[in-house]
Amino acid sequence: MYLRESAEQTVTNDLIVEDRILNILLVEDDEVDVMNVRRAFAKNHITNPLTVVGDGIEALRKLRSDEMPRDRRMVLLDLNLPRMNGIEFLRELRKDPALASTPVVVLTTSNDEGDRIDAYHLNVAGYLLKPVTFAAFCDLMAALNKYWTLVEMPWRKQ
Repeated sequence: MYLRESAEQTVTNDLIVEDRILNILLVEDDEVDVMNVRRAFAKNHITNPLTVVGDGIEALRKLRSDEMPRDRRMVLLDLNLPRMNGIEFLRELRKDPALASTPVVVLTTSNDEGDRIDAYHLNVAGYLLKPVTFAAFCDLMAALNKYWTLVEMPWRKQ
């Protein structure tokens, strides 16, 4: 199952064939968390292309390059990152006209109210706390998948 940009789909022989996929950029420096995202995607049959970078500087470079499709993409963002943290990344992303409309979901351990306020002021699509158990993490990824399956967004080439 793909995280989708649209509810449009084609049904063939009782299988749902997605018309489009969502390219996901995971900005995460903790290898255990990266592994948990990959495992949770596999467990929930989420097969979207997943690109991983370790900090905000690398994320901006990746988004500005041709290494990742420029349309139909979403960022899963940790806040506690080296070199350029998640809030600094969001500020730079929103200043760049070519990247400003990129949907971002924060996935972090930070339960700080100031971080939440800053993130929402920078137009994140959601702020999710990383669960402690893997089972809860899988449930969170399933819920995120369901959300992006249902939500309609104005996807266009950036």
